Amino acid sequence: MPATKRPPAKYQPKGLTVIYEDKDIIVVEKPCGLLTMGTDRDKSRTVHAILNDYVRKGDPRSRNRVYIVHRLDRETSGILILAKSEPAKIFLQGHWQETDKRYLTVVHGSLTPKAGTISSYLAENSAFTVYSTPDPALGKLSHTEYTVLKETKGFSLLEIHLLTGRKHQIRVHLSEKGHPVVGDRKYGRENDSYANLALHARSISFTHPVSGKRLTFKTGIPDFFTRLVGKIEAPAA
Repeated sequence: MPATKRPPAKYQPKGLTVIYEDKDIIVVEKPCGLLTMGTDRDKSRTVHAILNDYVRKGDPRSRNRVYIVHRLDRETSGILILAKSEPAKIFLQGHWQETDKRYLTVVHGSLTPKAGTISSYLAENSAFTVYSTPDPALGKLSHTEYTVLKETKGFSLLEIHLLTGRKHQIRVHLSEKGHPVVGDRKYGRENDSYANLALHARSISFTHPVSGKRLTFKTGIPDFFTRLVGKIEAPAA
């Protein structure tokens, strides 16, 4: 009798953690250092490419694919939602204002007040640097709500409630307030020697594009954060 082949282990994406998956969406935790999708300037390994391969289960002839709903900066870790069909993508993007997005970040210094909202018009220059402008015709109105969760010598741990989702919004708003994100090579301090960016997409709550149910997903707290500020009591959100 011929030996039966062992069934292959469930195919998993390399370098990503799948938090949730059904026939319409896939929710993953992205590590820092990985692009969400390629650009004209950078076509390196991306979340988009890894998950396209994942949903094709290694079959290059498969027509399965994933669709980008939103992005995280390369240096930012945390939760990403991707759609498995164009209608699911369109629904999620169309209801993005109702999506609750919370981040954790460690910044330099001590903030006053301990909670508030930073608002400005954000624009981008030809060097791809985002900045605040007083001219509403040049920038897009952006709001970043923050709460200080913990303070240690030289650092503050913040929970961020992202009310709008502009490119580099959190990093620019906190830098312009005088409290740049730890490890931010673009908007941070010149003498900042930390290799990782202390910005993590901690939780997301959204309406499922097909079932209509409200779903909420959370991740753990990166080890890098506890090395900076010590033990962290997880925020309620």
